Amino acid sequence: MNHSLTPGDRMAIEHVVQALETAWNAGDGSAFGSAMAPDADFVTIRAEHFRGREAIAAGHAAIFRTIYAGSTNRYTIETVRLLSPDTALVHVQAALDVPMGPLSGKHSALFSAVLVRSSEGWLVASFHNTLVPSKTPSR
Repeated sequence: MNHSLTPGDRMAIEHVVQALETAWNAGDGSAFGSAMAPDADFVTIRAEHFRGREAIAAGHAAIFRTIYAGSTNRYTIETVRLLSPDTALVHVQAALDVPMGPLSGKHSALFSAVLVRSSEGWLVASFHNTLVPSKTPSR
């Protein structure tokens, strides 16, 4: 099945990804959660599984206060395709910069998100984040 992505849908989906980046960079867990569907699933880079908008928002609020305090993320959309007229699959490269703490440094990840069209607009129904392994020197 090949569904055409309209320019308006592409722009709306890009806006969701931008809203996630903006929320991360503001350290705003509630704003991050607001991009999620009420029954969304979120799998972290550590394979933790959060269910529901409120749990995802609370989990992000906690990491924004602790391990990722002051961090910034830059999201770059790699691909967007419609799985059905109301369901999109998005792959996004994430470049995370953590200024201090046990996770300080630059990290890369790739996330897959399934977005669904709702009365609220496009929302994230599923988000699966995967850390890109750091390269180790060859011996």
